[in-house]
Amino acid sequence: MSQIPDEIVRGLSREGRARILTCTTTGLVNELQRRHQSWPVATAALGRTASIAAMMGAMLKGNDRLTLQIQGDGPLGSILVDADAQGHVRGYVKNPHVHLAPNAQGKLNVGGGVGAGMLYVIRDYGLKELYRGAVELQTGEIADDFTYYFSVSEQTPSAVGAGVLVETDNRAVAAGGFILQLLPGHTEEDIAAVEQHLAKLSSVTDFLKTGATAAELLWYLAPDAYGLTASSVEFRCSCSRERLGSVLAGLGAAELESMIEEQGQAELVCRFCNEAYQFDRADLEQLLADVKATSIDE
Repeated sequence: MSQIPDEIVRGLSREGRARILTCTTTGLVNELQRRHQSWPVATAALGRTASIAAMMGAMLKGNDRLTLQIQGDGPLGSILVDADAQGHVRGYVKNPHVHLAPNAQGKLNVGGGVGAGMLYVIRDYGLKELYRGAVELQTGEIADDFTYYFSVSEQTPSAVGAGVLVETDNRAVAAGGFILQLLPGHTEEDIAAVEQHLAKLSSVTDFLKTGATAAELLWYLAPDAYGLTASSVEFRCSCSRERLGSVLAGLGAAELESMIEEQGQAELVCRFCNEAYQFDRADLEQLLADVKATSIDE
């Protein structure tokens, strides 16, 4: 079966009283799994969060960005995912090597891995203040928690679904999701129709594992949808050697001098992409000189 491209499709339904976004993210999830060498429960938790982040990012404009953080007390620890309006997504789970027995439905026990805690949504619109929303986790299964978040924090009746089907070799064979939201002016008839279509879907992964596209998932959930647009989604990290060098410089002259004397080098690893950046003695000495020069100028 050929790889379905990673993409987000969005449209309106119910004559504009509902909007729907769907996505296929198998490639993105596999890139996250490869970089973090995550085991199935962590891959599913991170992949579900990344899929939802991608769709929420598609609701943004221009250079706007958002960060999703799931802070649970389960063995996975925190999950952090960034996304922007261009479909770029990056993220990590604190403890990627967690193994749990299947849940009561025989599926990956993501809820047990996440545990109880909080869900945070932070939006950066390029203004001085960031927009922050927060709700308590309801199940730890990710999609349920975002359904609750939209309803409580943004007062938007929503249905959110996300799934990752993981093979025994830890790779995802199907991943994606949907966000279906009722807009101002919706009727009781709209609610009933949306619920009827949602009830047909056994699970996101059951639908996508057949090779279905994001557009096909959208049509299945909203046969009356119109005005469809599609955009790509991909892993992309904003880290760079220069940015990590700035982190080292931020430690200050005394810490840099100690590092040069004791280790003679430094290695910084980006949490989001697991890329390692090496700084040898000459690099550290140059950073130290720059820090001292800046201090003199000030």
